[in-house]
Amino acid sequence: MPRAKVSTVVLDAHDAHELADFYARLLGYEVRADEPHWVLIGPPDGDGVPLAFETEPEYVRPVWPTRKPGDQQMMLHLDIEVDDLEGETARAVAEGAVLAGFQPQDDVRVLFDPAGHPFCLWVRTEG
Repeated sequence: MPRAKVSTVVLDAHDAHELADFYARLLGYEVRADEPHWVLIGPPDGDGVPLAFETEPEYVRPVWPTRKPGDQQMMLHLDIEVDDLEGETARAVAEGAVLAGFQPQDDVRVLFDPAGHPFCLWVRTEG
């Protein structure tokens, strides 16, 4: 059976470089490839999933949670495990994220990156 694995997650945005810069700061990633409309970032030690960003001039920000038919729905989101939920939420906001008005769980914080993609910070709970 052929072996397949996810090698990179790619996010579209109006400005690939702006969004790559946000996630590089948030995750401590470094730039691995930089082209006019595409950027690849990854962890310095190589342990983790790289992220790529592609400029899409017709990009439409998703709406979360979806409120009405026809809204651009979220297609995927990143789950980012953290040790200190409140501290990392504050740092993400300081880096340019926006805290979502609806928070579905106590051990998760939903935020929006500068391009409007939802992402979750979460802490592992005992149990």
